[in-house]
Parts: sequence; structure tokens; C-alpha cells
Amino acid sequence: MDAAIVLSRQGRRLLQLGIALELYASFEGFAIPFFASQRIGLSAHTLSALQGVLLLAQGLMWTHLRLGRVSARVAFWCSIYATLAILAAYMIAALWGVGSETIRLMGELPHGLARGTSGQETFIKALAYSSAPTGLLAFGLMLWGLRGHEPGHSLGSPAAQFAAPTNRH
Repeated sequence: MDAAIVLSRQGRRLLQLGIALELYASFEGFAIPFFASQRIGLSAHTLSALQGVLLLAQGLMWTHLRLGRVSARVAFWCSIYATLAILAAYMIAALWGVGSETIRLMGELPHGLARGTSGQETFIKALAYSSAPTGLLAFGLMLWGLRGHEPGHSLGSPAAQFAAPTNRH
């Protein structure tokens, strides 16, 4: 399959996931009073909304990347994993009310986090920390994919890209 087709499909999936996260954030806001840690529930709510906007931006930018099929797939899946892993860590911490070992600031705030069992703390830490290398790899590949300019396109201003074509007859 052509790399342009892969990038187009992935961009659409990122847009869909971004909208899904915005919907999730909207409904998750109603559940905040029922979390064991309401403060971290609010943080997870804000995080999911921010990540939704980030994925929407990535989806719009995705077809402009100059990546091969393999590097596009790596960037795509790493970005999705990083997004969902950190959100899952925050949601689990909010539901359990534990995780102060990993999310330190939340333990210091009212309605923050308590220290959980060794297993709970390890699970939250592994989930949260695993998002960092995958996110960094995804962003690095995206930055690499934005290098130079697209073949056949001028390096004019962004406004010029959307200007109406002119007849030069």
C-alpha cells in the first residue's frame, strides 16, 4: 500500500480518536464526584480534553508528513499508546484514589491521592512511565516527517496554499 494512502487513513483515525476523547472528556466530567480522588479525576478530565485536541491537530497534520509506511505506523501507534497509557494511569489513580508515589503533586492537594499497595503503585507507575518513551519516539518521528518541503510545492506562506488558483493565460 502506498505511503500516502497509509498516512491519509492514519490521519483520519487520529481525527476520530480525537473526537472520541473529546466526547469521553465531556461524559467523564459527570463522573468526577464519584471518583475516590476527585482532584485527580478532574486532572484526568482535563488531560483527556487536551489529548483530544492534540490528536485532532495530529490528524490534520498527518498527511503532510514525509514518512515511509513503517515509520508512519510506528509514529501512529506510539502516539496512540502514549496518549491512552498516561490517560489510563490517571483514570486508574482517580478510581482507586492511590498513586501518590508516581503522581506526587496530587497527594499534596485536598482530595488528592493516598499511597496504595505496592502492586497498585507499581501498576500505575509502569503505565504512566511507559507513555514517555513512546510519546517521545512518536513526536521525534513527526518532527522528522515535517522536514523540508513537499516535492512540487513552493515554500510560500501558509496563506498562499489556500489562495484561489489564478489563470495565467
